[in-house]
Amino acid sequence: MADIRPFCAVRPARGLEAEIAALPYDVYSRAEARAYVAEHPGSFLSIDRAETTLPEEVDLYDEQVYAHAAGLLHSWIRDGRFVQDGTPCYYMYAQTMNGRTQTGLVACASIDDYENNVIKKHENTRADKEQDRICHVDACSAQTGPIFLCYRRNDKIAEIMKKYSASAPVCDFVSEGDIRNRVWVISDQADCETIQNAFRGIESIYIADGHHRCASAVRVGQKRRKQNPAYTGEEEFNYFLSVLFPENELSIMDYNRVVKDLNGLEIHDFLKKVNSICEIVENSDEQAKTPASPSQKGEMGMYLGGKWYSLTVRPEFRSEDPVEGLDVSILQNNILGPVLGIGDPRTDTRIDFVGGIRGTQELQERADAAGGVAFLMYPTSIRELFAVADAGRLMPPKSTWFEPKLLSGLFIHLI
Repeated sequence: MADIRPFCAVRPARGLEAEIAALPYDVYSRAEARAYVAEHPGSFLSIDRAETTLPEEVDLYDEQVYAHAAGLLHSWIRDGRFVQDGTPCYYMYAQTMNGRTQTGLVACASIDDYENNVIKKHENTRADKEQDRICHVDACSAQTGPIFLCYRRNDKIAEIMKKYSASAPVCDFVSEGDIRNRVWVISDQADCETIQNAFRGIESIYIADGHHRCASAVRVGQKRRKQNPAYTGEEEFNYFLSVLFPENELSIMDYNRVVKDLNGLEIHDFLKKVNSICEIVENSDEQAKTPASPSQKGEMGMYLGGKWYSLTVRPEFRSEDPVEGLDVSILQNNILGPVLGIGDPRTDTRIDFVGGIRGTQELQERADAAGGVAFLMYPTSIRELFAVADAGRLMPPKSTWFEPKLLSGLFIHLI
């Protein structure tokens, strides 16, 4: 059963939400983050990426960066830019993008559930990427970026969320990318108990996005347990900040691939090899630049030599295996690897991954500029994500792209 608890969130003071809330720290390059903070000094990015307000020669991972982040956070709290709720609450967080709304519950999840695989992963983490957030969380004594979790829909939780969504939110603002963000506070003790008990009946929670942030929060909790051998398990460091969405609220976008060359092959030779794996339909000359968007699992679009092609995976290359049957796996195992020579897509510099939010025009431009090939994927489904995690397996890198991104700074969990 899942231990999902209410907590006393630190939140922006009323009216400051739009100014403070920021996109996650890892969507920006160093130069982009510095430029953004220079233009928006009140943004939470100045805390999430504290090097942005230090001299440029300071290393990104220098200890003073994390000390500076902690100083900024706690000064903002002292100055009243943030306030903390006095009693443990759940929070509803709704984001609306392009007419579609996803609504989740903001809460704290247990590091023990992570360790015991009640909270299931589908992606490997890298120690170097974890270490940055470990240092940030530890120095700030706070978790500032929520982990994106999902669960199978529960009627009791859905009823409470429906009730609160009919009331006025405590904040309602539009963020970058024309995303509407709304927050409700669930402080009624009976409602909180109903939610907590409902989660106790849910066997599995799934990490949708934020594997590195999640692992980092767990590592800090483990570190503090060692530092406090008499810990009871009730301390805040035993839990991590999360937003939990029922599966029916979520939509995964395509995560596409661009390879910068054809691995020494001429176009006709490359097409011949692809044809042995997929049925190919070439766009007419009049429709050459019209994207060949896949309509179902087992289909892909391919942009090559200024023209789009529709690919349908031949039956003998499909699989019922939860990992090998993924479209991204089929592409990697049969085309990217053996034909294009992309042995390890995590490290090969010849391949780029392009989130579906960027559109097909970017795929065309990148493929044209490099003289390579782009693949437009059918999105991995939530059910596929669940199946991989339930099997204790891992997806290939860059299999899922979630939008909109959860904003940082709207909810902070002090540990």
